[in-house]
Amino acid sequence: MSHTIPWSERSRRDWLHWAAWQVGTVAAAGLAVTIGLVLLLRQPFSTTLVFCLCIAAGCSILVQALRTGADLLLPRLLRRPTPAWLREPVSLVFGTALGYHLGNQLGSLLTGIASAGIFDVSPRRALTMLFIALVPGIAITVFFVGMSRLQKAETQAQQAARIAAETQLRLLESQLEPHMLFNTLANLRVLIGMDPARAQAMLDQLIAFLRATLQASRSISHPLSAEFARLTDYLALMQVRMGARLQPRFELPAELTGVEIPPLLLQPLVENAIKHGLEPHVEGGELVVSAAREAEGKGQVLLLQVRDSGAGLSDTPDTAGTGFGLQQVRERLATRYGPGARLDIAPAAGGGTLCSIRIPLP
Repeated sequence: MSHTIPWSERSRRDWLHWAAWQVGTVAAAGLAVTIGLVLLLRQPFSTTLVFCLCIAAGCSILVQALRTGADLLLPRLLRRPTPAWLREPVSLVFGTALGYHLGNQLGSLLTGIASAGIFDVSPRRALTMLFIALVPGIAITVFFVGMSRLQKAETQAQQAARIAAETQLRLLESQLEPHMLFNTLANLRVLIGMDPARAQAMLDQLIAFLRATLQASRSISHPLSAEFARLTDYLALMQVRMGARLQPRFELPAELTGVEIPPLLLQPLVENAIKHGLEPHVEGGELVVSAAREAEGKGQVLLLQVRDSGAGLSDTPDTAGTGFGLQQVRERLATRYGPGARLDIAPAAGGGTLCSIRIPLP
């Protein structure tokens, strides 16, 4: 009279769901049988309800206990998984018989009215009582078996969709890593011809940065604090080449440091801000990376922004931001969060460019 999910695979949510179904099933079965007995046999409602609820609870507990025992013991005895055709009928018949007897005894104790149990009457009457008790038990078991199969099929479909999404996300990240590496090496190549000593320092920092970044990128997600740490390393690397022309600033509230996001999510935005915003600008400028919590609709979103005070957008906001890095960000957001997440690019107040990512928060 319950879900057939193996006990070892049940999470806390499954346990609560299972308990709620048990209580609801016992109450519904007891009430249904009570109404039937009252209408057909003109028995008193309150006393009949107590007996029916006790018997329904006893049958439910005993059937579940025998089913669980069969799941645990029969595979060891038979040396193979317990066949459903053996487990279900045996646990249902014996559990209903024992549960009816114990429930009847409990009902007699609560009401003070002696009532003959299934083992206290003639075999013919005992079979009749057992048949009456088995009818709702069989109906409920068939219902839950169907529900279990439907739930299993739905779980398998969700798992397949999740695996496909994770595979797509891995593919996008594998494309992003060499893109980031090539951009960094191109910056290093420019500096080698201009200042070999600074190029040597940049190369040392590049090795340390790539070691930490490539290791972090192998995970599905990491805390926002780790994302900002990687960006801090990257901008320190860029400062070796750009010097005072690059003025980075980070704004990460303490309550958001543990929020999980995909690794290297902000990296393409920072690279674009330097390449298309600050480098073409003779005097350079400020690059601000920030995170905030913002109300949107009936929920809240994580707002991640990369703002530079550089050359600004060369295209209109509607057509800007279609390069490889930005396209990867959009695809990763869609794959990981669905339509609830988005990337917006617009001119920044006072000049420059503002890139904003909005991710729904639980």
